[in-house]
Amino acid sequence: WKDDIEIDQDAVEGYVAGENDPNGGAHSGGNWGAFDIQKEVIEQRPTGCMNYNGGELAIDNKECAACMHCINVMPRALRCGDGRGGSMLVGAKAPILDGAQMGSLLVPFINVEEPYDEIKEIIEIIWDWWMEEGKNRERLGELIKRQGFQKLLEPSEIGRVPQHVLEPGQTPYIFWKEDEVEGGWERDVHEFRKHHQR
Repeated sequence: WKDDIEIDQDAVEGYVAGENDPNGGAHSGGNWGAFDIQKEVIEQRPTGCMNYNGGELAIDNKECAACMHCINVMPRALRCGDGRGGSMLVGAKAPILDGAQMGSLLVPFINVEEPYDEIKEIIEIIWDWWMEEGKNRERLGELIKRQGFQKLLEPSEIGRVPQHVLEPGQTPYIFWKEDEVEGGWERDVHEFRKHHQR
C-alpha cells in the first residue's frame, strides 16, 4: 500500500484492555500474560515510527517501513491504506549447486489495475534486455548475477531507491559513473585533504 495506515482507536483500546486477542488469537494457547502494546508493538518497529501516549496510537507514516508487524499484532485496529499495488522481484532461482535464492526487488510499488499496462511495460523491458544480453540457456537471475543489478536498472529506467540496498552499509547493486560524481574521477588529492582530514 502507498498511503497512511488506517487506525481504529477504539479497537486499539480493546487490545490494551485485553478485550481483543493479539495476533488474531494465534497465540491464545499459552500463558503469555497481559498484552503490552509498548513491548509488543511500539518497540518492535524497525524505524521507531509509532508512539502510544494518553490512550492514543500515532504513526509517522513517512518513517513507516511497511513491515506489517503492527497490523499482524492488532488486525482489528490497524489496516493497510487504500492505495494498494504490488512489488516486482526478479531473478529468483533454484540452481542445484547454490540452492534456492530469493529474487531482488526491482519495483517497490506498482499499480495493479486492469489492463496492467505498467506491469507489461516493465516485463517487456526485462525480456528485451534478457534476450539481448543473456547467454544460451542463461536464466534472468544468472544474467543479473553475471552483469550486476545496475545493468538491469539502466534499460528499465527505474531510478535507484533505498529498497535496492541489500542491507545498510552494503550496496552491491549500485556503482557510480564518472559523470554522476561531481568533479569526476580525476581530482587533486591535496585539495581533497584540505576539506577531509583523516
